[in-house]
Amino acid sequence: MAAPSSRPAGLLAACAFFAVAGLLELALSLFELPRPWTFWAAWEALGRSLFYFLLAWGLWNRLALCRTIALVYCLAAIILYVAVLALALGGAPLRYPASLVIQSLYQVPSSVLLFAYLRSPRAGAVFTRPLFG
Repeated sequence: MAAPSSRPAGLLAACAFFAVAGLLELALSLFELPRPWTFWAAWEALGRSLFYFLLAWGLWNRLALCRTIALVYCLAAIILYVAVLALALGGAPLRYPASLVIQSLYQVPSSVLLFAYLRSPRAGAVFTRPLFG
């Protein structure tokens, strides 16, 4: 039997997904910046990745609001990145940055699996902590 303070596997997977997504966002954003990096461009890249890290932190602390945000994010990511992959693989005459294709390949399967978990009653029992209180 698991100890009461242990974290369920689904919670660990959700936190790991958003932490890796944050690292991926930061690395790909910095990779695409022209060298030498300017402070504000690097700051913007860090700011874009901060969302993922904050969401991973909120999920780790089992905040119910973060579960809702993660559900909305997964649904939006699935729709957006499937459309991007369809356009890219369909040969649409558009320029696709490598970061967009790489993130699509990571986000789509991960978001589908994570969305299914976050909707489950088991996840509802995990994320019971209110934002304030």
